[in-house]
Amino acid sequence: MHDVRVAVQLHPQHADYAQIRRAAAEAEEIGADVLYNWDHFYPLYGGDPDSITGKHFECWTMLGAWAEATEKIKIGALVTCNSYRNPQLLADMARTVDVISGGRLIFGIGSGWFEKDYDEYGYEFGTATGRLRALDAAMPIIKDRLAKLDPPPIGDLPILIGGGGEKVTLRIVAQYADIWHGFGDPETFIHKSGVLDAWCDKVGRDRSAVERSVGFDAKYVDRLDEYAAAGANEVTIGLNGPDFDMGLVREAIAWRNNK
Repeated sequence: MHDVRVAVQLHPQHADYAQIRRAAAEAEEIGADVLYNWDHFYPLYGGDPDSITGKHFECWTMLGAWAEATEKIKIGALVTCNSYRNPQLLADMARTVDVISGGRLIFGIGSGWFEKDYDEYGYEFGTATGRLRALDAAMPIIKDRLAKLDPPPIGDLPILIGGGGEKVTLRIVAQYADIWHGFGDPETFIHKSGVLDAWCDKVGRDRSAVERSVGFDAKYVDRLDEYAAAGANEVTIGLNGPDFDMGLVREAIAWRNNK
């Protein structure tokens, strides 16, 4: 069975930055392979569900700090919202963080979905179709800018695209991504991965050129072998602040080490 990376997504909410930084250091210390945050402006859960209040920090400035604060673990956003930044600028930001980190950045991106972010920060929310169309248009611009930057990225700078939409999102993944991130139980993962394979065939991309990442709930920790057997290259555990309990991460790392 192939090697599988263990990734940790620290939800940058309901915590002081010092707590987030300690959790990032712990994730690296215990042997996690990848460290993600997310790209939102407000907590997604916890606190008052009507106002969605609570401590929260911005994605890319945090990634720049993680690039200096860590040494070996890969870092990235799971995932950047394409709507919030000019694609040329976003490419330059990603290159810069990659260089600062010594080539450890995974460039995660998606179309965006959290309406409160858009409304409160003055972005047009529009429609899901419109946001996907914008992502589709941004991807070649991002790739073109990355190729022009001086100095270039140090690492491979793999592009990760998150989402499971079968008609559009997985087609964009097949065209542009090096890693696809999905979520759900093993059955859902198998189905979506099969749809991605079909899109790879349609756009002329080798299926094996797109790695598969999956976020899973704690209740599926006993089914990690099934994810691996289905082709997952990475399993991701999301942790909420302020405690960022690494227990499930340690279980996944022990599983990985005993494979």
